[in-house]
Formats: sequence, C-alpha cells, structure tokens
Amino acid sequence: MDTTHFPDAADEPQLLISIDAKQYLQTAGKWATFLGIVGFIMTGLVAVMALFIGAIFAAMAQFNPMMAAIPAGVGTLLTVVYLLMALLSFFFALYLFQFGSRVKKAIAFNDTAEAALAFSKLKSFFKLWGIITIVVFAFYILAFAFGIVAGIAGAAGAHA
Repeated sequence: MDTTHFPDAADEPQLLISIDAKQYLQTAGKWATFLGIVGFIMTGLVAVMALFIGAIFAAMAQFNPMMAAIPAGVGTLLTVVYLLMALLSFFFALYLFQFGSRVKKAIAFNDTAEAALAFSKLKSFFKLWGIITIVVFAFYILAFAFGIVAGIAGAAGAHA
C-alpha cells in the first residue's frame, strides 16, 4: 500500500473557526452561490443582447431618419463591447459561484483543503474587482486630462 507522509499537524499553524463563524461562512456561501447563478443568467442575457444590438441599430436607422446618421460600424462596436462585458461578468459570476459551492462543502465536511480552494476563488474575485477598478480609474484620469487639454485648446483657438 502506497502511503504519503504529511507533516505533523502540530508543525503547521491551524485556524480554528467558531460555530458562529461557520454559520456566517455557510450563509455567505449560500448568497455567493445565488449571486453566481444570477450572474450567469445576466451574462447570458447580455450575450444575447450583444448578438442583436447590431440588428436593433439597423432597424432604428430605417424607422428614424435621425438614426441614419449613425455610422455603420457602431452596431459592430456595440456587439464587441457587450460581448466583452458578458465575458467580464461571466468571470465575476464564476468566482462567486465557485467560492459559494466550495465554502459550503468545506463547512459541511470540515475540509480544510476545500476551504483553502474556496478562499482562493474569493481572492480571485476580489483581485479581478481590483484590476477593473484600477482600469476604470485610469480611464477617468485619461478622460479628465483629455477634457482639460481640449478645453485649453478650445480656449486658445477662440482667442486666436
């Protein structure tokens, strides 16, 4: 029989979780699973919307003469933007769902390895959230700087 030697449990620091903390994690797991499922549904709706947004813009251009001035590539651009939004929301939903499923299993079976995997998914969720936050702030800063430069250029052009 093949056996694997693991370090003595006394060698590793252990985290003991109280009954209350286990209940909180169980509840958090249920909510994370629910929000993950809702996220998957919303991702699907956004993806379906992405497929039809080009046709919607074409139909609006036929029925409204004001919409005819919109360039032809806008529908395609919006399709790409919606698909990117769907892809991004898919990963948010996936990480939440995986955290919820794994933390519920970890609590039910007192499985430390499963709890570690659950927390790694929670870490991935927050890491993705942080990256998106940094990217959005960078766009805000660029837009602000562009606005200042455009304002200065407009003011300089008005006085020339």
